[in-house]
Amino acid sequence: MSKDADRELVKRVRAGDQSAWQQLIAQYEGRLQAFVVSRLQDRTLAEDVVQETFLGFLTSLPNYNDATPVESFLFAIAAYKLTDVLRRDGRRPTLVSPATESSSGPAFADGRARRASSFARSRELQQKEESLLTDVLRSLIQTWKTSDDWERLKCLELLFVNGLPNKDAAARLQISEQAVANHKQFLVGKLKEAAKRNPHVTLDLDRLGAS
Repeated sequence: MSKDADRELVKRVRAGDQSAWQQLIAQYEGRLQAFVVSRLQDRTLAEDVVQETFLGFLTSLPNYNDATPVESFLFAIAAYKLTDVLRRDGRRPTLVSPATESSSGPAFADGRARRASSFARSRELQQKEESLLTDVLRSLIQTWKTSDDWERLKCLELLFVNGLPNKDAAARLQISEQAVANHKQFLVGKLKEAAKRNPHVTLDLDRLGAS
């Protein structure tokens, strides 16, 4: 498929066209399957890796760079997923190069594919961070509602949703800046506790504005 056809296909997938998504799967599933099976020698496990590859592509689609060939991007994600499986099974991962399976060129010899693999990995880490944040905030919000702690809930909404500085949040709620700082520190503490319980997730508190 030409680059223009690839771009059009991705455009349709982004628009929620189910037939385009099925077309993309049909076009690349066989080659991805052959590539992964040749490394794992396990067809069932390979099917799982290919399924995760397509899922990884779908979740990273909002930030996908159209300059990267779809095929190279998919093979790079598959290689990353494959390396994870090999490590999990205690096998020594080697440099995975899908060059023979990919008609558009050697994926891991191509800098764009390396960036694609790195992006897929960083996207997964970001999703883990977002999932942890969601769990923590859902639990806290439910607790505050049950205990009628509306001041803390409103304060943190002003700080992290509306992006107000402490001084403005204090003026809006007619409380002291110290009270605002205390509410903020309470949330930071809860986030740090959650991070300790989940060492595989790194929370960037500076990026969240919660440091």
